[in-house]
Amino acid sequence: MTQDHPALRRALAEVEELYRRGLASHGTAPQGVGWKDERSQILRFRKLATLIGGGHPAPDQITVNDLGCGYGALFGFLDALPDVTLAGYHGYDLSAEMLAAARRTTDDRARLIEASTATLEADYSFASGTFNVKGRAPDDVWSAYVFNSIRELFAKSRRGMAFNVLTSYVDFEQPNLFYADPGTFFDYCKRELSPYVTLLHDYPLYEWTMLVHVEKPCLRRPLA
Repeated sequence: MTQDHPALRRALAEVEELYRRGLASHGTAPQGVGWKDERSQILRFRKLATLIGGGHPAPDQITVNDLGCGYGALFGFLDALPDVTLAGYHGYDLSAEMLAAARRTTDDRARLIEASTATLEADYSFASGTFNVKGRAPDDVWSAYVFNSIRELFAKSRRGMAFNVLTSYVDFEQPNLFYADPGTFFDYCKRELSPYVTLLHDYPLYEWTMLVHVEKPCLRRPLA
């Protein structure tokens, strides 16, 4: 699914406008990018960051791709992790206003790019909430866009990629949001991207997180 598809172009324009208005209303806060509060945002980031190291010793310094970086909240979270040093951060977003806000919340380690795909290689790549809002795009159009996006993102990841999506295991759906079957995406990642895939669906948010490792993760402790 290329971004030349008319329905996808309209949807991406709607997403850009939605986040522009969110930033104008709430500023650089979780609510500005559609999250309920900081507590849920931090939990989401913790799940994504499980990728780092992947059971192997984490490198002393890491570089990161952040697709749909918003105002750069993930930069601050990763920078505060005790075991690694954030050496480089590539943030991509559709919104020029969001990128301007990210320049105020990051530092000279960050390279901020107005784009909808990752263009630079990094050790780890993340997409947090990037695929949740589909606007008026049909599910099949948006789903094809998401599959294409994660394939391209994984290709730019030296150690691994993690992303989250709203779960299809809900009893109510908002028509402008994208709810995905975790099993379908697990199967795709396992068959098409890497044999080393972890699905996290055990935390109290209406979403799941997928970790796709380039190398086989080590066991964190020996089996009994």
